[in-house]
Amino acid sequence: MLRFPFTSKEQALSDVAVKLSAIMGKVAGAALRSGRSPEAVRFVLVTKTVAPERVLEAVRAGATDLGENKVQEGLGKARALSNEPVRWSMIGHLQSNKVKDVLRFASEVQSLDRLSLATALERRLQHLGHGLNVLVQVNTSGEASKYGLALEAVPAFLKELWAFDSLRPKGFMTLATFTPDEAEVRRCFRLLRGIRDRALNDAPQGAMLADLSMGMSGDYEWAIEEGATIVRVGQAVFGPRPLPDSHYWPGAAGAG
Repeated sequence: MLRFPFTSKEQALSDVAVKLSAIMGKVAGAALRSGRSPEAVRFVLVTKTVAPERVLEAVRAGATDLGENKVQEGLGKARALSNEPVRWSMIGHLQSNKVKDVLRFASEVQSLDRLSLATALERRLQHLGHGLNVLVQVNTSGEASKYGLALEAVPAFLKELWAFDSLRPKGFMTLATFTPDEAEVRRCFRLLRGIRDRALNDAPQGAMLADLSMGMSGDYEWAIEEGATIVRVGQAVFGPRPLPDSHYWPGAAGAG
C-alpha cells in the first residue's frame, strides 16, 4: 500500500510522486464505487524497464509493493534497493530453471500456470525451509499467445496443488484482452471472478483463494469495479517503456 502525504518538497514535486498520488486517488474511487474500502485493493507498482533510480523515486513517494516480469531484472533492482522497505512480486512468465533466482528476491509469484513450475518451486522451497504465496494464472482471453491455464483446467490444477506443502495459493491472476473495448475487457475480469467464486466453494483451498489480480495501466479501474483485489500498474506512473510489452507479455502490447 502507499503512504501519504509525501515527506519532502522534493518528493512532492516529483513527476513520479504526482502520478502515483493521482492513480491512488483513482484506485480509491473505483474501490468505493465497487462497495469496498480503498484498503481492500492492493496496488503493485510494475517496474519493468524502469531504472532503479526512478523506482527509488516511487518508493520514497510511498510505493512499497513492487512487481517485475523478468527474473534477472528483478534480482538486480532488488539488490539496488535492498535497504528500502519494499517487497517484490514476480508477475511475468516464470521458467522453471529460474526458480532459484526468483526466490532470492520475490515473496510472491503471481504467474503459476503449470505443475512443472509448482514442482520446481516446491523443491526449492523445501530446501530453503519456507513457504511462498502464489496466484494461479488463468487465460481468460482465450488467446493462444498468452500464458495461463485454460478455464476448464483450473479445478483439477487446484486439486493437484493441494499436495504442495510449501505453496500457498491465494487466488488468481489474468491479463484481459488488449483492446479498448470495455465490454470485452470486463468480460475477462468477470470470468476470473466467476472462477474465484466457484473455487471458494469447491476447491480444497477454499477461502484461501480470495485474491483477484487483474487490471493494469489501461484498465485498472474497470478491474476494481469487477472485483479486483490487486492491480498491477506501471506505465501510468513511469510513462511509456523503451521496449515493447511483447518483450514481457506475449500478445499483450499494453501490459502493465
